[in-house]
Amino acid sequence: MNQFFLQILNEMKNKKKKHVSVLFPKKKKIGKRDWGEEILLSLIPSVLSLKLLKIKKGKKGGIQYHHKKNECGYILSGKLLIRYDKGNKILSTKILKAGDVFQFPPGAVHQEEALTDCKILEASSPHFNDRVRVDERYGFSSRLGLPSTTIKDVIKK
Repeated sequence: MNQFFLQILNEMKNKKKKHVSVLFPKKKKIGKRDWGEEILLSLIPSVLSLKLLKIKKGKKGGIQYHHKKNECGYILSGKLLIRYDKGNKILSTKILKAGDVFQFPPGAVHQEEALTDCKILEASSPHFNDRVRVDERYGFSSRLGLPSTTIKDVIKK
């Protein structure tokens, strides 16, 4: 082996590795929500956000889709009604219970409604302020809740 490569190998052995610590993030409530609570548990920049959603019985979000956000959830407790469009411009429904999982890829029309008090662990791409409300497309009013945002409004953390 030539001297150059031996020198590089020797330098690599002698290099001190930077210590990386375990993190214990602090929970952070995310704004006011008519339907309950949204708590950010952890944010891994440019990778994912992890949230705890607490939805009160009878409450629901708007019918929406996301420009970029890809989200999935695990039902910790409660019964959750999901309304979604299979691509035929008609809302279908599915009832989820503790232990069930869902995923809403970007562009997938969806709405969550709590049939009982629900706790959901949600993991998603770290895109915030990303929603397109489409309630009126399906014959519902969109007066309540957060408004639509444009793709320019989407914040990636």
